[in-house]
Amino acid sequence: MTTLTSLRSRSLIRCAALFLSVAAIANTATAQETKPAAPSAPTIATAPVYVSMTTSKGVIYLELNAAQAPISTENFVKYTKEGFYNGTIFHRVIKTFMIQGGGFTPDMKQKETKPPIKNEWKNGLPNNRGAISMARTNAPDSATCQFFINTVDNKMLDQPRGGAAYAVFGKVIKGMDVVDAIAAVPTGQSNGMGDVPKTVVTIEKMEVLAGPPAMDAPATPATPAPTTPAAPTGTKNP
Repeated sequence: MTTLTSLRSRSLIRCAALFLSVAAIANTATAQETKPAAPSAPTIATAPVYVSMTTSKGVIYLELNAAQAPISTENFVKYTKEGFYNGTIFHRVIKTFMIQGGGFTPDMKQKETKPPIKNEWKNGLPNNRGAISMARTNAPDSATCQFFINTVDNKMLDQPRGGAAYAVFGKVIKGMDVVDAIAAVPTGQSNGMGDVPKTVVTIEKMEVLAGPPAMDAPATPATPAPTTPAAPTGTKNP
């Protein structure tokens, strides 16, 4: 028979696991904490922005909410248009939590970034399944290039920790099957980092679209991922 004590123990274990998962997002963010935050006045229009993310597992289509998250949207669009994300990887994957990428090369080298941006966590957008959010360190205004896509509803990420929560700036409108495929990749340790895919999952190309994608058209499969990942040559501890 399950006792009250055992139920409490299981609850404490689950809470501890979720806490460690949230820490995983913070610990791999690429913020340059010595740099000042970028100006908070965005110049991008408030209409939705559509982005295609071609990965080695397939294509993910994003709708960015420029009206409610103008700073994060403009930041993401700038990195996208400059080709910054092309060739980066999903370096942190937790199947029942989120997939994180946009800051490391296949050999686990961290890319140089722009100054950090203002955290827009009070914009009313929740960290539900399919939502894309900015990754950061423990400092509230430390997000730069890295992002994560929620694979489940993560209400705890909407609650402030250390002065802020995690800012959502858009959602997946097509390709959640690709997100789930990435989330299912086996993971392990690599250069002191945990939850790293054992098979490299690459962001091959990211593009800003002229409008929303055709929702009834099947996504074209991307080039299959290599069977063996590139050997890590060293990584910067975030």
